[in-house]
Amino acid sequence: MDFTIIKYIQLLHSLQYSDLSEGTQAVYFKSFKEYIDDTSSLLSSSKAINNESHSKLVILRHDVDLLPKNSLKFAKIQNKMGIKGSYYFRAVPESWDESVIKEIDAMSHEVGYHYENMDTCNGVVDKAWDDFRFNLDKLRRIVDVKTICMHGSPRSEFDNKALWEKYDYRSLDIIGEPYYDINFDDVFYLTDTGHRWDGWEVSIRDKVPQQEQWNKEGLIFHSTNDIIKVIKENKLPNKIMFTMHPQRWTNNPILWTKELLMQYVKNQVKKYLI
Repeated sequence: MDFTIIKYIQLLHSLQYSDLSEGTQAVYFKSFKEYIDDTSSLLSSSKAINNESHSKLVILRHDVDLLPKNSLKFAKIQNKMGIKGSYYFRAVPESWDESVIKEIDAMSHEVGYHYENMDTCNGVVDKAWDDFRFNLDKLRRIVDVKTICMHGSPRSEFDNKALWEKYDYRSLDIIGEPYYDINFDDVFYLTDTGHRWDGWEVSIRDKVPQQEQWNKEGLIFHSTNDIIKVIKENKLPNKIMFTMHPQRWTNNPILWTKELLMQYVKNQVKKYLI
């Protein structure tokens, strides 16, 4: 079975202990914030650029859409393996769990804001800006927040990123938003959207323009085993960001089947919307 906790651990182990190509020095797991910080510092250090070019970079991003305790399981697994990840919480009851937020932060993982204000404010941009700042301040009273990431809201007519057509998140001391601050010509992107790794076919907004080129290069994976296979063959790009939704990963057969069926229905709806 795919998308189980067991399979997730296998994926992390394959990333962490893969056979490295000649000249490769290490596999670095970095939070999104660390990636932004390092990218800024690389611009002023040619030595660092040379070292970075021979390493493998893995960014583990987690969208906490539902079931925050599932994300806590992921964070504990990573912590035990000495790996850092980034966890983005929505400002809704099904995601927002202050005890989970604090515990994940205490393990030195990054916590960020998974914003959806254009959706929740019905496209009224000024109202969405006020709502964004309110929720960001609320989260910052719990943990330090330096990065954000949009929630796709596939059933909404509003793109949450449209908020930045008028306002600038950097004015709030936010240093990064993945869809704006990652160069996907340099960083490969995989997401488990749709309970599959090639879910870009049924994704409304969680996609990047480089996907067409990656398809031509054969970088198409359906299952986690497909990814593990190319990792073992050392054919995965050296820089990659994974986006995972921990509520989709479980060892419980009943919950696993329920999630599979729900995602199948959602994928059919998204195909219609596309």
